[in-house]
Amino acid sequence: MNEIELVEEAIKNGEGKLGKGGSLIVFTGEKTGRSPKDKHVVREESTADKIWWRNNRSMSSNHFETLHKDMLEHQKGRKCYSQALQASMNTNEFLNIEVKTELAWHSLFIRHLLKIPSTESLNNFQPDFRILNCPSFFSDPERHGCLSKTTIAISFEKKLVLICGTAYAGENKKSVFTLLNFLLPEKFTMPMHCSANHAISNKDDVALFFGLSGTGKTTLSADPDRVLIGDDEHGWSDLGVFNIEGGCYAKTINLNYEDEPQIFCTTEKFATVIENMNFEPNNRKLKFTDSSITENMRCAYPISYIKNSSKSGSGGVPKNIILLTCDAFGVLPPVARLTASEAVFYFLSGFTSKVAGTEEGIIEPVPTFSTCFGAPFMPQKPEVYGQLLWDKINNAHPVCWLLNTGWSGGGYGKGKRISIELTRKILKFILSNKAEFQTRADQFFNFSVPIEVDGVPGNLLNPRANWTSESEYDKSAAELRSMFVKNFQQFSSINKNVDGVYSRLKND
Repeated sequence: MNEIELVEEAIKNGEGKLGKGGSLIVFTGEKTGRSPKDKHVVREESTADKIWWRNNRSMSSNHFETLHKDMLEHQKGRKCYSQALQASMNTNEFLNIEVKTELAWHSLFIRHLLKIPSTESLNNFQPDFRILNCPSFFSDPERHGCLSKTTIAISFEKKLVLICGTAYAGENKKSVFTLLNFLLPEKFTMPMHCSANHAISNKDDVALFFGLSGTGKTTLSADPDRVLIGDDEHGWSDLGVFNIEGGCYAKTINLNYEDEPQIFCTTEKFATVIENMNFEPNNRKLKFTDSSITENMRCAYPISYIKNSSKSGSGGVPKNIILLTCDAFGVLPPVARLTASEAVFYFLSGFTSKVAGTEEGIIEPVPTFSTCFGAPFMPQKPEVYGQLLWDKINNAHPVCWLLNTGWSGGGYGKGKRISIELTRKILKFILSNKAEFQTRADQFFNFSVPIEVDGVPGNLLNPRANWTSESEYDKSAAELRSMFVKNFQQFSSINKNVDGVYSRLKND
């Protein structure tokens, strides 16, 4: 079914309501975010040595088979929506994925988020992987070897993903990303939880924005003065950067036209999926500031809905790599330039704050370390991705940055979150590719911090001076540094490239 038919089906089935411009307003029920604790990888002989079991919960082949059989039995007599779609393996190679969903709007969602094959490809379509999604079926921990009524299970041998007990659509796209995170390193290609764009006049002037949900990947990459390659999931091969997906999945909490006009306009386009947003009953006007359902309200749309998006979904090797972090402690500077070793260190650390609603149970910012800025989607061991990034940086020599979109002047509840306006001014400075500028060495983290950025207050660039109490700042900064050291102990013996960075933080 195409977009028109799926919107009609969803409304006929009572799955959603028609919104302004022909958008589709839907609600996911109990689950309004991902359920990472319910994600499983089947323990299989061919892949067991490669899986990062400390991070991935295992499931036996027998339990997986039982779950699959029970889901199929549950589906008998029920309508099912099927899509033949693709995810990029390179600029000219694709992973064929058959997605079967119980809900019409899920089928519409994944049709937006993945790529629609050419007519020729459809005529010869053979799925490399299959996804079966059935929200109305609830798993049984005793029978299926899982933790709860919600399960996301992946079998790399059977080339099958099972999703049940949740109507949160993001599980569909993140399952595909997990597949690519396993497959791409085998091709010496770096899978990345990042957004990407390039200069309008230069496809080789690529910027990558690594980060967890809520740190600004989608917002900062949707720049009217640059071409959007993609907003969330990419690969980096010898040919350059390419978008794995074909659409965007943007947070809409407090979205407004003045700050984010391109994303705002997608909310009134035909077939855009509006997820978990309240609205005015008489005119279907969306309530962007109403977080009573969840702060993780979102919209999903084809990337073509962004006017200056890339038609090829690709660009050259990166000139700038930006690691986004949302620091709820309020001690990191808004920007710092990183060496290659520092970039790999902060990439493996993946420090940020999980913002409200992105995962079940998160109601306020929680400082966390999520390896490679995407631990829930990383099936292989961290050193695989760390080594890939090290090799890519040393071959391409991009400028690497840490960009803090979190708090300043104090931690969450005391300080103030850095505004999008100021972050964009810092980003303009980063992308200007200035060869020389003055920096200072950060007292606690050693990286190089620009002393001056046009339009940005000097006290913001020096967080210690932005706190009312320097001693309180020092205490919080020392605490955060010790958290970095403690977290990185798991990597210190497996990545010699970053030993110096780790040792300095540990011994200072």
